[in-house]
Amino acid sequence: MTFLASDPRRAWARYEPDAERPWDLARAAHLFRRAGFGATWDELRRARDADPHETIGRLLRPEPDERAADDSADVNSLRAWWLRRMLDSPHRLREKMALLWHGHIGVSNERVESARLVSAHIAHLRRHALGSFRALAEGLARDPAVLLSLDAGASRRMRPDENFPRWLFDQCLLGPGVATDADVREAARAFTGRFVLREELRFFAGEHDSGRKRIFGKEGEFGADDAVRIALDHPAVPKHIARTCYRWFVSEMEDPPDSLLEPLVEALGRDLDIARLVERILRSNLFFSPVAYRARIKSPVEFALGIVAGLGAIVSTTELAEDLAGLGQNLLHPPTVKGWAGGRFWIDAGTLAGRSNLARALLAGTKPYGGALDPHAQALRHGHTTPAAAGRWILDLFVQGDVPAEVASALLGELEREAGAGDPATALRRFAHAVVTLPEFQLT
Repeated sequence: MTFLASDPRRAWARYEPDAERPWDLARAAHLFRRAGFGATWDELRRARDADPHETIGRLLRPEPDERAADDSADVNSLRAWWLRRMLDSPHRLREKMALLWHGHIGVSNERVESARLVSAHIAHLRRHALGSFRALAEGLARDPAVLLSLDAGASRRMRPDENFPRWLFDQCLLGPGVATDADVREAARAFTGRFVLREELRFFAGEHDSGRKRIFGKEGEFGADDAVRIALDHPAVPKHIARTCYRWFVSEMEDPPDSLLEPLVEALGRDLDIARLVERILRSNLFFSPVAYRARIKSPVEFALGIVAGLGAIVSTTELAEDLAGLGQNLLHPPTVKGWAGGRFWIDAGTLAGRSNLARALLAGTKPYGGALDPHAQALRHGHTTPAAAGRWILDLFVQGDVPAEVASALLGELEREAGAGDPATALRRFAHAVVTLPEFQLT
């Protein structure tokens, strides 16, 4: 199926199951991993037995969520609240996209130092996560949290701040190497007069450079809104966003050619509709092909929530947020304005040991998670009463059988020996830990 990567028309055509590419448990789980954070057995089974495009439609347009937005007074509470929403929101795809934009934007409270501003920033990301990228970007350009995170809270006429336009062009909108130094300098002049004072963005006309500027070939007496509009109209914007979403949903293994991205650029259109782009990807042949299958390394958030979501558990997300920070993904505190490096940077000897320890803590019958995840109880609930049947169910739930036969056989043999010699529930906890620390489970 790798030929799809060189055939854009077939790559992005609507996936239709056939004998070679059946709609099965593995593909259903792939969809839930990429468009969310995993799924329970009931969700996987319902999806497997339904039309794939009906399931995709429900992920894109779920039932309305009437719960109030977060009003946490501190950042730690906000972290915990957002992790809870990732687990229990009916719109998990929105939360997954908001997580993408959080890494793409790179706002950290280490630099903002205001729970109120960071909360408003995350609310903006969530509100527009699957909306208009134009609206998302225009809001970010006026977001005090963004400006403070970039140390750009004051831009004077005689000292234009270049940090913000450099980040806006290279990181957020266009990608690196598109804007020239002259574009950045001229845009910096357009943004003068803006100050963040008492956690509010204010404009002082006396500090604004009202002279003519030249930005991306356009000339005029531009202000901040003009500079953002001109940048958003640049043809590099849809290419950059399409590439970003390709890496998030399809593969981060290699950079896709422009020819493969062109249908995604067209899907974005002039209105830069993110939902339309994401829908084109999720319904495509390429998304359900080997090019995309387990072609990304899970972030710590994806790893942990995949375990919790799979067993349908409720855990302390306050505790979980701290453990995830220890694994290198401290929500609301990305390490740089470029977010997290991700990919292979998530995995080394230390982080693999950390993932193993976190999985063990989650699956243990004791504190800190208090036995909230109970593989044995869930296996019994689904009718798997013997250790061998329960073990095969765990393999299907977490890795859909995607392990070598000899590995599965060895794990199941050890499970039966431990269950026969002791407590079956404890043996199944250890078995589940062994499964979620397999290399296959580290991939999404």
